[in-house]
Amino acid sequence: MSGHGTVIGGVLVDSGNFDWEASGRFPELTEPYAGFHNMVFSEESTVGAFLLRARREGLRDFGACLSPHSAWLILQGIETLPLRMERHLSNTEQVVAFLASHPLVSRVGHPLLESHPSHALAQRLLRGGARGAGSVFSFDIKGSRAQGRAFIEALKLFSHLANVGDARSLVIHPASTTHFRMDDAALAGAGIGPGTIRLSIGLEDPADLIDDLKRALKAAERA
Repeated sequence: MSGHGTVIGGVLVDSGNFDWEASGRFPELTEPYAGFHNMVFSEESTVGAFLLRARREGLRDFGACLSPHSAWLILQGIETLPLRMERHLSNTEQVVAFLASHPLVSRVGHPLLESHPSHALAQRLLRGGARGAGSVFSFDIKGSRAQGRAFIEALKLFSHLANVGDARSLVIHPASTTHFRMDDAALAGAGIGPGTIRLSIGLEDPADLIDDLKRALKAAERA
């Protein structure tokens, strides 16, 4: 939302239309809670039981309250969110098309592609069709962990960071960073390959992004 990787925040959304009592599956909301003076949250708020417990218990136990400065940064970023999202999506379209046609790439996990299992669903549900699936996705290089590392190390424009949604384009290779302790079998069980790369496409010139990826893919091929 803020767009600059400078703040952490979050939001809980409850439509108020779910019948917690009738479902019979949420005793934490429909039965007395000893941790909050035997309150029954679904009786206290018939339309916002989940939000009520999240707010009261979260504030008490976790201090889940955004700082004024963090709130200001997010509000400032929201002012340009529609403009940024349009650029994120248009850049992603071009990067996805490039990667899907590259011989060293075995898979691109974005619903823009008809081969993606959620393509039809995205076309039906998202604003702008599958294009609206966003700018964060993964793809697989045909190769080893070493080739994945070589790809990362050859990049000049993409920033090697684990967060997403920044104005800058970001990249991470899970097999050598967040999941490096897992062997290949465990990686496969988690749906990650030795050459899986995650991208968060930013606002730079798309031709520059594709040029950076071309160079990195050549480095991976040589490795």
